[in-house]
Amino acid sequence: MNKTYDPATIEAKWQKRWEADGLYRSVIDESKPKHYALTMLPYPSGNLHIGHWYAMTPSDARARYKRMQGYNVLFPMGFDAFGLPAENAAIKRGIHPKEWTYANIAHMREQLKSMGAMFDWEREAVSADPEYYRWTEWFFIQLYKHGMAYRKKSPVDWCPTCNTTLAREQVWGEDRHCERCGTPVVKKNLEQWFFTTTKYADELLDFSNLDWPEPVRIMQTNWVGRSEGASVVFRTEVGDPMEVFTTRPDTLWGATFMVLAPEHPLVEKITTPEQRASVEAYQALAARQSDIERQATDKEKTGVFTGGYAINPVNGAKIPIWIADYVLMSYGTGAIMAVPAHDERDFEFARKYGLEIIPVIQPADEQGNPVEPILDGETMEAAYIGPGVMVNSGPFDGTRVTDAKGRKNPGIAAVIDWLEEKGIGKEAVNYRLRDWLISRQRYWGAPIPMVYCEKCGWNPVPDDQLPVVLPDDVEWKPTGESPLKLHPTWKDTTCPVCGGPATRETDTMDTFMCSSWYHLRYLSPHYEEGPFDPKEYDYWMPVDTYTGGAEHATMHLIYTRFFHKAMRDIGITKGPEPMLQLRNQGQILGPDGQRMSKSRGNVIDPDEQVRRYGAD
Repeated sequence: MNKTYDPATIEAKWQKRWEADGLYRSVIDESKPKHYALTMLPYPSGNLHIGHWYAMTPSDARARYKRMQGYNVLFPMGFDAFGLPAENAAIKRGIHPKEWTYANIAHMREQLKSMGAMFDWEREAVSADPEYYRWTEWFFIQLYKHGMAYRKKSPVDWCPTCNTTLAREQVWGEDRHCERCGTPVVKKNLEQWFFTTTKYADELLDFSNLDWPEPVRIMQTNWVGRSEGASVVFRTEVGDPMEVFTTRPDTLWGATFMVLAPEHPLVEKITTPEQRASVEAYQALAARQSDIERQATDKEKTGVFTGGYAINPVNGAKIPIWIADYVLMSYGTGAIMAVPAHDERDFEFARKYGLEIIPVIQPADEQGNPVEPILDGETMEAAYIGPGVMVNSGPFDGTRVTDAKGRKNPGIAAVIDWLEEKGIGKEAVNYRLRDWLISRQRYWGAPIPMVYCEKCGWNPVPDDQLPVVLPDDVEWKPTGESPLKLHPTWKDTTCPVCGGPATRETDTMDTFMCSSWYHLRYLSPHYEEGPFDPKEYDYWMPVDTYTGGAEHATMHLIYTRFFHKAMRDIGITKGPEPMLQLRNQGQILGPDGQRMSKSRGNVIDPDEQVRRYGAD
């Protein structure tokens, strides 16, 4: 008997035997309780490193544990194959993105098999396969038909030299220049496709059916960013409306100026000739900054007076209108009322530019009596943001204000009722969450299945013409135009309504669209009558345990929840949530103490460790 254990021989033998016997094949068995164990599918940007094993080993151990408990376990694996990293890697190497991606998939598949994990490889799904993205396109069409996919103009990062949009990863340095040519990047409005994620904002805040880690729930709650308050309409001197949302309508009488986002459509109209040069220079400067940079709390607040004025609707006061980069068109209405006596940011701005400060909340005791010091706009050293009583507020002087939010605050409730009675405002809820911009001006992604006809407008590709297949013979290297737009014939088609000439949409979908439903394709990856077999869905769904990184909290995990809820309302999925339990495995560090990453060069190759020590 050979007393020396040879992992390479033993493991290879039994892995082949397990695969031949279908040991981990998952089939419906009504006699057993089911357990759908899902781990986040890898992105084939290169080879697996030991960090991937660290992420997948706990989920494999748990899947085996559930199997030993008598559960019928589904534990599938696949590849999230579209997206920018693969395209950029292919460009760097001069290899077609498809060739690069599928070569990586082949190697990663062998690496994953060498783990000896209980993945059911008969259910493998690859998001770049036409058989897969046929249904990604189909899902887009369902959203469009039900009013949840729409097209509008949106600001994007734009390189004026390359004449193309740039992803965040392609904008480099503090001066925000193009990675390709070094030209300073600007903002530009382009027609883009969106999904109505905001329609589900309140549902996304409901975690009552979920066993998810608290940090993830907190991140998603903050990302949705629900705020209660009032919507109030200010008007310019010539009557143009400017709607603002405020969580503090009780401070309206203290609004001494307004601030618009530099991109606000009214800026052009209200700017006086004397201020135009200053305003346009400031707009150009703001266009080169990211939203994150513009809203940095440690950044000095800057702005420019437009020369225009607004009328405060509660007291008729004439107040100046400024533009400032800390106000974003992507949040709220792109216009704010500034109350410097009771907002730190507004106070800093007012002091810098010599703007009026009027206190309208006075500190008070428990009986509502004002207490020292009596606030004075001339001498205040900081904004007062605490409770008290309303002053300088017309009919509301003496009304108590607490720290409570929304209508739970007596001052806010009273003012909202008055605004609605006067017809100048109404109770409102605002969200930080924006609708999902899914257009990408790139090649390596699922095509957006829409065509444009001069006569009939935008219409979806008929189901019997899906998938709209990506052409291989495309100039995928950067040229300054959308690669699909440059193809000589691909974009030319016929209108599904009138039969006349039409043009395909040449943008592709955000890769997160593909990964929003991959757990459904695992149910029946070879099913051709729909995205999944209803019998498999009814047996296996929802996912019982999902494992993956917490860094996906505000993107993939929110998009997947939105997708499920939207498809539930359309009648395709069932239940409130797609994944009942979420577990984050954490991150493994490299020898240098930093997060293991190919870009840092600190990865450990698992193949070498398997050869030396065996998978176990």
